[in-house]
Amino acid sequence: MNRVVHPIEQESYRRLRARLDTSHFPPLTRAVVERVIHSAADLEYASDLVMDEGELEKAHAALHAGAPVVVDVEMVAAGITRRETVCRLRDAVAGPELTRSAHAVRLAYEQVGPGALWVIGNAPTALEELLTLDASPALVIGLPVGFVGAAESKAALRESGLPAVSNVSEKGGSAVAAAALNALLYHRTSHPDAHPEEKS
Repeated sequence: MNRVVHPIEQESYRRLRARLDTSHFPPLTRAVVERVIHSAADLEYASDLVMDEGELEKAHAALHAGAPVVVDVEMVAAGITRRETVCRLRDAVAGPELTRSAHAVRLAYEQVGPGALWVIGNAPTALEELLTLDASPALVIGLPVGFVGAAESKAALRESGLPAVSNVSEKGGSAVAAAALNALLYHRTSHPDAHPEEKS
């Protein structure tokens, strides 16, 4: 299915590339970096994001083969418009040692099992909980935002050795997390070097 790209998005990418050379990035890394920057209008993500092209290739294949996509909040789900997602936050309850977001991760894992793509853009505790599970994810997009726990949870994700997209700083959020997933979703398998506005 071809994705129709709005002229405003095309112009946004043109201006982005006029201000930042992304041509040295491998194809999927470039796609993620550019779409995250596009979503946030923040060029600093080019040096803040951390990912591995080989892991992205495997995650891209899993995503396009129908692997489940789990999100931590509905705001992330709202940004992923071309794929059904799983979000169990409405069913979750907070406990003495478990936040509502962390409980939602447990519920989601019980539902989808191993091999899913996890997209966490809001709650560091959701990411922390995911790291305690034997989730065997296809990819963890861990981009929670905040002054408490966000940078630490992302550092723990990188240290875990799981396939991941993360960033070093405290910034992040639902929009950028959804953008990272969308970059993989929109990127065609047949033309890995195509520009984003040429992808389906």
